[in-house]
Amino acid sequence: MSDYKAGSLLSQIEFPQDLREKFSVEDLPQVSTELRQYIIDVISEIGNSHFGASLGVVELTVALHYIFNTPEDQLVWDVGHQAYGHKILTGRRDLFHTNRSKGGISGFPKRSESDYDTFGVGHSSTSISAALGMAVANNHQNKNIQHIAVIGDGAMTAGLAFEGLNHAGFEKDANLLVVLNDNCMSIDPNVGALKEYLTDITTSHTYNKVKDEVWKLLGKISKFGPDGRTIATKVSTALKSSLLNQSNLFESLNFRYFGPIDGHDVIGVAKVLQDLKDIPGPKILHCITKKGAGFKFSEEGNPTKWHAPGVFNKETGEIVKIIPQSPEPPKYQDVFGHTIVELAEKNDKIMGVTPAMPTGCSLNIMMKAMPKRAFDVGIAEQHAVTFSAGLATQGMLPFCNIYSSFMQRAYDQVLHDVALQNLNVVFCLDRAGLVGADGATHHGAYDLAYMRCIPNMTISAPMNEEELRNMMYTSQLENKGPFVIRYPRGKGVMTDWKKPMKEISVGKGRRLTNGTDLAIISIGHPGNFVQSAISELTELGASIAHYDMRFVKPIDEVMLHEIFTKFDKVITVEDGCIMGGFGSAVIEFMTDQKYKAEIIRLGIPDQYIHHGTQNELWSDCGYDARGIADTVIKTLSLSKQSRKLKKNIS
Repeated sequence: MSDYKAGSLLSQIEFPQDLREKFSVEDLPQVSTELRQYIIDVISEIGNSHFGASLGVVELTVALHYIFNTPEDQLVWDVGHQAYGHKILTGRRDLFHTNRSKGGISGFPKRSESDYDTFGVGHSSTSISAALGMAVANNHQNKNIQHIAVIGDGAMTAGLAFEGLNHAGFEKDANLLVVLNDNCMSIDPNVGALKEYLTDITTSHTYNKVKDEVWKLLGKISKFGPDGRTIATKVSTALKSSLLNQSNLFESLNFRYFGPIDGHDVIGVAKVLQDLKDIPGPKILHCITKKGAGFKFSEEGNPTKWHAPGVFNKETGEIVKIIPQSPEPPKYQDVFGHTIVELAEKNDKIMGVTPAMPTGCSLNIMMKAMPKRAFDVGIAEQHAVTFSAGLATQGMLPFCNIYSSFMQRAYDQVLHDVALQNLNVVFCLDRAGLVGADGATHHGAYDLAYMRCIPNMTISAPMNEEELRNMMYTSQLENKGPFVIRYPRGKGVMTDWKKPMKEISVGKGRRLTNGTDLAIISIGHPGNFVQSAISELTELGASIAHYDMRFVKPIDEVMLHEIFTKFDKVITVEDGCIMGGFGSAVIEFMTDQKYKAEIIRLGIPDQYIHHGTQNELWSDCGYDARGIADTVIKTLSLSKQSRKLKKNIS
């Protein structure tokens, strides 16, 4: 049971049915206040969670569950950052304090967790397509079910959202409501023409004058029984004809458009939703909200800062930061952000590109220093890649920074638009490997496997901050074609990292430790785990060689010849999937060259890894320092060969 106390009304709600049966619409403001306070109480103490997005949709969440018969009516949340209130109202209030912790509830809607989570999410812009699929399926089965997709204006910029809208407008019998949660934010402030368009709608005096008149009529629809559909059509036609001089994007896609309305007026939102239930076909409700609403410090402060603030004092708004006893290594993302500026100051062809993550990947440093050479293109990974390809055709050198898990969304563009044409685009894959509390939807598990099968590709992974800088420096020397640099979420290992950059020979690894018993071959940051393990193993009398390969493609064949000539036992270590990843590349070389050795691959197993801290997940997968040491001990102790190991290894 949770130690957190819910308010007098919220404590009576275990499931949405309680909300609908026990309370009147006039009670909804108090329910909303208590729900918002519960989120603040819990997240301020546990940290490790998103925050502002859920506060911004408290009233919308309450109204949706009050008006619609969830879970029979299908409610789909886009991304899921905003679904905390939804989780609390749907049987998980007493588990909410376990949010994003190992063994606890997921930070995102998850089908295996609750019947109320109708679609698993985590990446943006999937809700419309998913809800439309549900609507078409249930229409085919003659089920009278409501389908609601809640999508933010940030997620609406992605191509997938437009594809869903385009198809939905054609499915005129689909019982689909798209709720546009418009707060001018994704994680960072929104950019682009759609943002300007929504702002124009919101501020149009002509539109709002007509909208107010239409809503007076619309509110009477439910009283007309069987004639409701006819009246709804007339209302829609009246709205269109009244605004001949103002085109509407959504109306042009055959959606009936309603709004904009105040998304924090819970009674008003509930009444509008009740009316919209009786209007057939695809429709969109435009709600204006404020990210972080109802908490003074998030409303008045930097919304990006309050997206996921960690532990904070709810009375003062002070975010609790642990002050280190000694200097700590920087985050890899910050090393990227500072280094690209250094490089760009000397190379005027360098440009920076990111899809809606300038703060997360630290490209905001370049955007501030060189605003005309760094681009946030919105939540549009496919566009980010092909836009970068276009820059490259004109002699520019784009550094396209995309989280590893999000790069999956632009795979065809990498293949077709960049690699096939052998264009010089540097892909910086942040958050590669296991990322921690975001869980399965965000782990960058697959990039080594899905990138290394592409011709013309150079694929690298730095073991530390200095190596990251050197790889970035190397990638911008001459025209090297598509060049991948992947690095993990979080801090590195060096405090003295800002050293003069130097070129690394592409495809060349390095031997870090000599040994005779066994060879460990690593790629990227886990090489630090290997070094820690070797320190322990050396004390036990084991002689372990360690090779940091640096590059997965081209792989250092000279070094691999050395390894397989000297060793018959080899362990590969990677922060990526072992199916088709770095270890597989080593096995392919061994087989092609007709070597024979026992190879043990350590990395992410062939399963989806759920949420926990990075340390917990590395341990679970067996490639942290402890796991590597245990694997070596087991391998050598099982060997029939004579090894001079101390007795306590067994």
